[in-house]
Amino acid sequence: MYSITFKFEQKGLEPVTLEQVAPDQSLLEVALTNDIELHHNCGGVCACSTCHLYVEQGEDLVEEISDKEEDFIDRAVNPRLNSRLGCQCVLLPGKQGNITVTIPDQTQFLGE
Repeated sequence: MYSITFKFEQKGLEPVTLEQVAPDQSLLEVALTNDIELHHNCGGVCACSTCHLYVEQGEDLVEEISDKEEDFIDRAVNPRLNSRLGCQCVLLPGKQGNITVTIPDQTQFLGE
């Protein structure tokens, strides 16, 4: 089981920590299941970059980045070395630990 902390660049949003999160689901799925807004224009199939986030801690606890994901991250707003797509960060089975992610300010996507 995992402990996942979601931080937000958007002003006024406090961090949210989720405990006892089961593996085999993406960070996008975890966010949406717990009423944490994370845009996903393509429906979570690695065809856009709107579920872009920054993995601050626990990168070794999610699936490795693919070439396809890297291509879409290059199109994201303000990509960094720790950028990932939430739809592609699947929690690995057989592991446990703490993951911390930061969701970029998504107000830039309003109206899309």
